[in-house]
Amino acid sequence: MSSSQKKLPKPVVFGTAGAGGVMAWMVVHPFNTLAVRMNLASSQGYQFSLGAMVKESGWGSLYDGIGAGIGRQLIYATARFGLFETFRDALHEYRGKTDFASRVGVGALTGGMAAYMSCPMEVSCVRMSNDATLPAAERRNYKSVFDTITRIAKEEGVAAYWSGSTPFVQRAMMVGVFQVATYDQFKLMYANLFSQKKDSVPNVFCAAMTSGLLYSIVTMPLEASKNRMANQKPDPKTGELPYKSTLQTVRAVSAKEGFLALYNGFLPYYGRCGGHTVFMFIFVQLLRENYVKYAM
Repeated sequence: MSSSQKKLPKPVVFGTAGAGGVMAWMVVHPFNTLAVRMNLASSQGYQFSLGAMVKESGWGSLYDGIGAGIGRQLIYATARFGLFETFRDALHEYRGKTDFASRVGVGALTGGMAAYMSCPMEVSCVRMSNDATLPAAERRNYKSVFDTITRIAKEEGVAAYWSGSTPFVQRAMMVGVFQVATYDQFKLMYANLFSQKKDSVPNVFCAAMTSGLLYSIVTMPLEASKNRMANQKPDPKTGELPYKSTLQTVRAVSAKEGFLALYNGFLPYYGRCGGHTVFMFIFVQLLRENYVKYAM
């Protein structure tokens, strides 16, 4: 009996979601690092160059912040997919059906909840991923995810953990909506168009990359706003933070650098979104199938 046919215990649902998220993130983290650095480059007054980055910091710098990225997935992926399946099943028992609208609503709600819970790790990941690109005098020089978490609380206060939480939550809700709204439809479309077996690796890959393209386009301004708010420093003269809300950040960046500056780093961002979706769904499915095979 497959994992989709046999009901899994809740700890397994949450555990496989988190483990799958972590495994997938280890594959796509370099895309995230590139997306963050390219996205923040214009705000720091320089033109991003992959060659210059490799020459200065080496290829290993693509994994800067991997500890925070894994920590984020342990919270975000576990909560997002675990809560989604839990709430979806509970709503099905209450209503007697699971329709498109309920899946979209649950996807948005659980995505937002998971993002808010994981925001401290997201802030840490953004800062650690981008720190090496700053001028030497402006670098925070975080040593590890634990050093980052400790220093943020000590130097800026606990509230700094949720810098950029609003666009991060908004982005996660949009991802939840678009993934739920398009992923299954694209799997069916590709199965019919190319005679793919539904839920096969090629089918999951094509559907996830197409779904990922759509929600990457829609959510990139929110991702850019989150990056800037998470990475910002107070003005040395006034002590004011330059970015205060999602809308104000979008307006400020658009006025100063042009609206398209919000899409700097789009290709690696798309690689991260689509790639993480592909690998996560595959890893989660494999973990659950093996649990059913060997433990049930």
